[in-house]
Amino acid sequence: MGAISLIALIIAAVLFSAGGILLGKILVKKSYNPQKGQAYECGIPTQTSPWQQFHVGYYLFALLFLIFDVELVFMYPWAVVVKKTGMVALFEILVFIFILFMGFLYAHKKGALKWS
Repeated sequence: MGAISLIALIIAAVLFSAGGILLGKILVKKSYNPQKGQAYECGIPTQTSPWQQFHVGYYLFALLFLIFDVELVFMYPWAVVVKKTGMVALFEILVFIFILFMGFLYAHKKGALKWS
């Protein structure tokens, strides 16, 4: 897998993405309806302006979810090769989980997980 493969992959990705967008623009019938510009939430008509400020706690909670969700992305490859690598992999994942747990404790101490 050299540079040529990487270049071919990038070109294929760009062509596939651009092709899908162009195909959609060509084939889809365009209709302009004022309801398309309105915010939609569970079929209930909006009561106020959709441009409202939210409490910063929601954003912090979402960021914490992403951080701890991404840890699973790193744990899957580890689980696949754990038998081949042995005790070294076990020690490394324990260090990784310890660091994540310390981040969780820090977030809990700062009150980032409270909804009020």
